Amino acid sequence: MTSALFSPIALRGLTLANRIVISPMCQYSADDGSATDWHVQHLGLLSHVGAGLVVIEATGVEREGRITPGCLGLYSDANETALARAVQSYRRWSKTPIGIQLAHAGRKASASRPWEGGKPLRQDQGAWQTVAPSAIPFDQGWHTPKALTRGEIERIVGAFALAARRSARIGLDEVELHVSHGYLMAEFLSPLSNHREDEYGGSLENRMRFVLQVAEAVRAEWPSDRAMGARITATDWVEGGFTVDEAIVLSRALKERGCDFVCVSSGGGAGGIRTPTSPGYLLPYAERVRKEAGVATRAVGMIVTPAQAEAAIAAGQADMIAMARAILDDPRWGWHAALALDAKVAYPPQYDRVRAELWPGLKLAHPQ
Repeated sequence: MTSALFSPIALRGLTLANRIVISPMCQYSADDGSATDWHVQHLGLLSHVGAGLVVIEATGVEREGRITPGCLGLYSDANETALARAVQSYRRWSKTPIGIQLAHAGRKASASRPWEGGKPLRQDQGAWQTVAPSAIPFDQGWHTPKALTRGEIERIVGAFALAARRSARIGLDEVELHVSHGYLMAEFLSPLSNHREDEYGGSLENRMRFVLQVAEAVRAEWPSDRAMGARITATDWVEGGFTVDEAIVLSRALKERGCDFVCVSSGGGAGGIRTPTSPGYLLPYAERVRKEAGVATRAVGMIVTPAQAEAAIAAGQADMIAMARAILDDPRWGWHAALALDAKVAYPPQYDRVRAELWPGLKLAHPQ
């Protein structure tokens, strides 16, 4: 029986060997936005997990667009050189395609690393001025952002385009826009954070304007044969917030502007809102977007077992499964999923001896 999860999928000129995608995972270990040896090590680990695609963490298009001082960036020549080094190391040993998530943290920027508290930076810690569609803090105790002017919006659109150009020079296979988790593009979409009265606020058409301008600018810089997409929010999980019906409209508009997929996530739009997590809790949202917007979707949200992932793809709830913490927990998740689903996955020749055909111990270590 053929596995749906381990079937190939084409996204423009990019063909993935299977439907497993490694989600962007912030590492908070950059030096003024530049990748370090940690990134070389981290990407090297992800390069052999049995996935169809690896996506580099949220990468700030401006220095001020980073979540923390340790976040990755692609706003300088030094950033580009450092990331190119990490990608070259990755490619030397792996044939798995690699993409990047381009981002701007908006009003959630200027924070400390999670293991340092994850709170807004103080002035003596190097805090910087945050920006947003409106001058509304993310939560009590957070910095009050500066409401962006039209000229500043145009500058940030240009910063996304330049980061896409740098990504193309590095030779990445895919680019993904971060339009979720309460960061800048999601802030424009959500009525919780966007109280503007100009052409960027009010109606959904106006609230989408900035996101679509970014998508158009990035698509113009990104090679026509390479895949482009976006991680979007399906719901803010609160009345008066962004909704799945609006996400469907947004997904159609992104597809019209050259996006080949959307990754359907949720939450993070404002402080104090609880996300009701449970196994596969976002799959119904991904399924609606897939069917009603007619665009390839990636599903996320507590999908941790091979059976879950296989069932979601086989049932048409999503086209791909994007995984993060499950991979950190088990860096060979793809290998073990292939064993469970009686599928084939590529091993590096250095590790070939642990295939089930060559090592009887594999099925003892991972009984089904």
